[in-house]
Amino acid sequence: MMDVDNKAEELASALGVTKQEVKADLESLLEFDVPLEEAAQSVRRKHGGGGGGSSTPETLDLAGISTAQDSVNVTVRVLTQGTRTIRYQGEDVTIREGKLADSSGTISYTAWQDFGFEPGDSIVIGNAGVREWDGRPELNLGQSTTVSMADDTVAVDQAIGGDSDLIDLEPGDRGRNVGVRIQEVDSRTIDGRDGETTILSGVLADETARLPFTDWDPHPDLEAGGDCRIKDVYIREFRGSPSVNLSEFSTVEPLAEPVDVTDSAPQLSLAEAVDSGGLFDVEVVGNVLEVRDGSGLIERCPDCGRVIQNNQCRTHGEVDGEDDLRIKAIIDDGTDTVTAIIGSELTEEIYGGDVSDAKEAARDAMDKEVVAETIRERLVGNAYRVRGSLSVDEYGPNLNVESFEEADEDPAALATAALGEVRQ
Repeated sequence: MMDVDNKAEELASALGVTKQEVKADLESLLEFDVPLEEAAQSVRRKHGGGGGGSSTPETLDLAGISTAQDSVNVTVRVLTQGTRTIRYQGEDVTIREGKLADSSGTISYTAWQDFGFEPGDSIVIGNAGVREWDGRPELNLGQSTTVSMADDTVAVDQAIGGDSDLIDLEPGDRGRNVGVRIQEVDSRTIDGRDGETTILSGVLADETARLPFTDWDPHPDLEAGGDCRIKDVYIREFRGSPSVNLSEFSTVEPLAEPVDVTDSAPQLSLAEAVDSGGLFDVEVVGNVLEVRDGSGLIERCPDCGRVIQNNQCRTHGEVDGEDDLRIKAIIDDGTDTVTAIIGSELTEEIYGGDVSDAKEAARDAMDKEVVAETIRERLVGNAYRVRGSLSVDEYGPNLNVESFEEADEDPAALATAALGEVRQ
């Protein structure tokens, strides 16, 4: 907070406006995780203090908008509109957000008041602020923005209304509607912004894909096995893949007809899977090159479940560890490699015994490493069909495995075929 206060005072002095006004502008941007220096640049542009823009709104096609502009005038078609509540300057504020389009392209928007437009409307927007969001320009519709109905319908190529298959959802989408089956749902309590709060989380599926979801205002119709149409969801990134989020404005309508759901995951080469940045459900085929250290018989923290060394947890300090089984295997298909993380149940199947058996083998050999060595002998050099959730971060790609089966196919040939299909 001190950094924000100092930056607000610095900007107020340079721009000749009140500190309170500048601080409000900064906090508005920080609410959306905009870095402080980037937010300061936007405030400078807004108040005519430089940064590459002009204080006079330009009339532009959407393709011509960049963060170099302070504000713009546009004539557009409303594609989607979602509603949710955010915490702004200590108060709950309801915003509208979604996507606009014209013949040149699309752009996301956030409206800080209800301007009365709906999906399908053609509108003229005057003096819309421009800010950067996730590396792209976005329109910010506030008190100084005007909105009126356009005389003519704006022709666009994009679908209107927000109906989407799961496979087409991307982080940043807002105001989307999906028809899905609830495959998994769990209730849990978290520390929210107003203290402990109950949320729902689980897995949705349709005929195109499976995705995780979080319901921040639990809807009673979200039951495992149920088929429903969920309106007004927004999409965030979760471990590198899209995640469906419901708010208090989302609606859930049970469906009389069952939703067709996919039983299979997209089959990709490792290169394509890794290049995606993360996938909730993917299937790959590759050879096990190595079973890494930290596999076999391990110990976990009883409080957080993290793997511990010498009874030391990074979070909880010295603890009495709980024995478990795990495999960390390097998978290669000729295009790339990933680390496959295999949990205790599948590890027991591969090892041929449970934790008690592994502890007995370790005692007999007086070496816990004997368990990992047994696993290495069974896996290394063989080809496997692996399905799970892929995440990619600064430490590399990790595949949290749900199924692990021997494969008859040649991994390199399958990877080449998968790449060929994608590039067609």
